Amino acid sequence: MALGALAGTEISSEKATAATLVYRQLRQDILKGKLKPGQKLQIDQVAARYQIGANPVREALNRLSSEHLVDRKDQRGFFVPQLSLERLRELVTTRCWLETKALEESILHRTQEWEDNIVLTFHRLSRTKIQRPEDGGDNSEWEVKHRAFHTALIAACGSTWLIGFCNEMMDHAERYRYISMTSSYPRRDSNEEHRLIMEATLDGDIDLAKERLTAQYQLTLHYMEEQIDG
Repeated sequence: MALGALAGTEISSEKATAATLVYRQLRQDILKGKLKPGQKLQIDQVAARYQIGANPVREALNRLSSEHLVDRKDQRGFFVPQLSLERLRELVTTRCWLETKALEESILHRTQEWEDNIVLTFHRLSRTKIQRPEDGGDNSEWEVKHRAFHTALIAACGSTWLIGFCNEMMDHAERYRYISMTSSYPRRDSNEEHRLIMEATLDGDIDLAKERLTAQYQLTLHYMEEQIDG
């Protein structure tokens, strides 16, 4: 390979790495509500915030736009998506459609490894305390383990497309949950809810597992509706 081509490859790799880094930072700041709904994401301001060049920022914003975590408006630029009850209700409905189908297929195509991973992720989740606003803590660890459990439930569905769509829905649900928890969050027995979903799933009771998963998401929606209306 010629020196010029090699240098070009190295520059391209550095650019990709920078874009990936700012993508991850932006993504987390949007999910955690550090960047507010409706906030305009000026490329130069974002570059200054993360101390990085404009090109990686532009690439990261375009990537987040493709995941619907950033709104791109013609002639106006990039914005953090607004939150609304209408969007939230649509999100929960769509998430129930997708994840209950993925859960059903996973139960039908169960493996020992899949079962073991559900038990393991539940155990880790159940031993992680939810950090409530009054505790002044960061709830990131619980969010990671919560996602791991729900991802484990659907991991045997046999469709990377379906898992990808479910993961996108999880991103948006996490964003609403983070923002709702910055003010207050209802006390509920989250461990019991997850245990009941796990037991129905491992018992192979498809209808009950889907019912319990849907009920949990609908309960979360109910609490968030109360907060937003309040």
